[in-house]
Amino acid sequence: MRGIISKYSDHITVPIMMIKHSEDAKDIEYEAVNKANAFWAQDKNDLKQEDYDEFYKSMTYDFEPPLMQLHNRVEGNLNYTSLLYIPSKASFDMWEPKHKGGIKLYAKRVLIMENNEELMPLYLRFVKGVIDTADLSLNVSREILQGSKVVDTIRKASVSRILKALEKMAKNKPEDYAKFWQEFGMVIKEGAVEDVANKDKISKLLRFTTNKSENAIQTATLECYVKSMQKDQKAIYYITAETYESAKSSPHLEVFNKKGIEVLLLSDRVDEWMVSNFGEFDGIPFKSIAKGDLEDLDSKEEKENKEKVAKDFEKVIKDMQKILDKQVKSIKVSSRLSESPSCLIADENEMGGNMERIMKSLGQDIPDTKPILEINPKHPLVEKLKIKVDEDLVNVLFDQAILSEGGQLKDPAEFVKRMNKLIK
Repeated sequence: MRGIISKYSDHITVPIMMIKHSEDAKDIEYEAVNKANAFWAQDKNDLKQEDYDEFYKSMTYDFEPPLMQLHNRVEGNLNYTSLLYIPSKASFDMWEPKHKGGIKLYAKRVLIMENNEELMPLYLRFVKGVIDTADLSLNVSREILQGSKVVDTIRKASVSRILKALEKMAKNKPEDYAKFWQEFGMVIKEGAVEDVANKDKISKLLRFTTNKSENAIQTATLECYVKSMQKDQKAIYYITAETYESAKSSPHLEVFNKKGIEVLLLSDRVDEWMVSNFGEFDGIPFKSIAKGDLEDLDSKEEKENKEKVAKDFEKVIKDMQKILDKQVKSIKVSSRLSESPSCLIADENEMGGNMERIMKSLGQDIPDTKPILEINPKHPLVEKLKIKVDEDLVNVLFDQAILSEGGQLKDPAEFVKRMNKLIK
C-alpha cells in the first residue's frame, strides 16, 4: 500500500497519513507516507542545477547527469507544467521495438500514466520528464488520451520547445551538441521524415560527414553544404554505404573528388530511408551519385568526348553484354570513374545496392532488378578489352564493381580462380 501511494500520490500537496508500525498495539501513531510536494511545481529561479540533476537521477535511475533540462509553466487557456530532460547518454533499449516513452503524465500532481507515448513523437523517445496538467481528469484512459485536444496541444508545444532548445544548443554550445548528436543523431534523422510539420526545423539540426571531412565525426550541416555548392550545381549529392570507410573509398566519388564537389557520406542505417523520403532542402533536390546519369557534371567538351569514346567501345560493350547478359541490365562508358576500372549503378528510380542489402538483412522481399555496369575507358584493364574481350577479365571487372560498393560475391572461389589466371 505504501509503495502504491508513494508511486501515484507522492507529489500531491495534502499529506497522506498511515498508521506507523509499532510493537505496542495500544500506542497508535500516524506518519506521512508521501512527500506532499512536487519538484516541478517549484519556481525554477529557486532551484539550482544540482537540484535538477538529483531529481533526474531519482526519476530515471540514471547515474549520469542530464545534458540539459527544460522547465516551463504555461497558464492561459491550458494550464500545465513541464519538466523535460535530455539525457547525456542513450539508453540501452532505445532501438528496441517495445521501447517505452520516458514521459510521466500527472493530473493535479497525481500520476495517471507512465511512459506515455502520446505526449512525445517516436523520434524524441529519448526525452525524459514529467508533465502535470489540471485540464485532465484523474480517471483518463489511454484511449481518451489518443483523441485529446489537451494532449495534442501539450505535445505540439513540447516538441517545438525541445527543437528550439536543440537549435540554440547547436549554435551556442557546439561541443554539447556534438555529444548530443553522437548519442541521438540517428533518431533525430527519423524525425526529418516522420514529423512533416517540423521538417524545416529538424533539417537544420542534422549533421553529416562529407568527402571533404577529415574523419567520420558528423559535423557538416545542410546549410553549410548549400553555401559551398558550386555555381552550376543543381543537386545535393550523396552516397550511402554500410560504413564511413566504404563510402569514403567508393569509386563513385572519383569524379566528384576530381572536380572538388562536396558529397554527403551516409552510413547510418536510417540514412537510406531518410534521404529517399526527404525530397529536398531549401528547394534543392537530393541526388544519389550511384544512380542514373551525371550529365549535369559534364561540360560540352566532356560530353562530346564521351560520345566519341562510347562509339569506339561499341563493339567491346556489345561483346561484354553477351557475357554478362544475366547479371547486368546494360554496360556504359563511365564519366564517374578516373581511377577504378568499373562500378555498378542503378537506374534513377530503382533501389540502390546498399538499400537492397539492408532489405535482405531484414528478411524483406525485393524486386528482381539488374544493375548497370559502367567502365572506365582510360583504365589499363579496360583498354585491354579493345584488343580482346576476355571472358575472365569481363567477369573480374563485374566482380570488382560488386566488391567496391560493399556487396558480396555469389562465388568468391571462382573470382579467385579468374584473378589467378589474369596474374599469370
